[in-house]
Amino acid sequence: MSTLHRVPLEDGHLTYRDEGNGPLVVLLHGGLLDHRMWTPQLATLPARYRVVAPDARGHGDSTNAAAPFRHTDDVAALLRHLDAGPAVLVGVSMGAGTATDTALEHPELVRAVVVSGAGTSEPEFTDGWTHENLAAFWAALLGGDLPGALKLWNNFTIGPDRSATDLDPAIPALIAEMTAKTLMKHTADEPDWSRHPEDTWARAAKLALPVLAVIGGADSPDHRANAERLADGVPGGRKAVVADAAHYPNLEHPAVFDTLVSEFVDGLD
Repeated sequence: MSTLHRVPLEDGHLTYRDEGNGPLVVLLHGGLLDHRMWTPQLATLPARYRVVAPDARGHGDSTNAAAPFRHTDDVAALLRHLDAGPAVLVGVSMGAGTATDTALEHPELVRAVVVSGAGTSEPEFTDGWTHENLAAFWAALLGGDLPGALKLWNNFTIGPDRSATDLDPAIPALIAEMTAKTLMKHTADEPDWSRHPEDTWARAAKLALPVLAVIGGADSPDHRANAERLADGVPGGRKAVVADAAHYPNLEHPAVFDTLVSEFVDGLD
């Protein structure tokens, strides 16, 4: 069984997996999830790379925040603790925003960025489907309806134009398990201590490092647009579409996702 490691923080710790040898690849999970989102990649990518997969602050087995913090600074603390890198940061959803933020705030630690489902930590949502599902999710959660909230959150796993029968039931089950674990770490009246850098979109347009956006073709229009915007706004940014996947292409089509990431990493100078 793989070992979970800890990196100390001023007010707690981050838990992370550290597997394999070679170029450093850091996998950053989506909001409310944990490192298990990367289970397929943790079984394959360490044969080629050193793969590190942390639980973000307040998620999984990492401690909750007790004061204002930024996920990007936690990633930087982890990389400095490892004394390795610069790293290729691979992020989905919240993790994608953290990856870009880290390239902006701590550029010496980042070699390249792969994003999916987001572009920076300042997503812009304009389509009704995303707004309605997010609003309903938070209403259910704050109303104490955890099963209802989990069902609504799972809509992002499925995508706006598919049904649950369109994907392996093990995927929404895993998403629900991780989400429930993270939600149970918190209380409804707990402050949201997370902060993020400002003016990220304008700053991201000046990034001078390789960027790949992996886009789930069945993801919501907003999530696709945010990832595309980052790739289109960065000189030399690249895009790849996994047509039959929604918000978690790494889980729906792990072999395709792994190939895209491996070709990108292996092609870096």
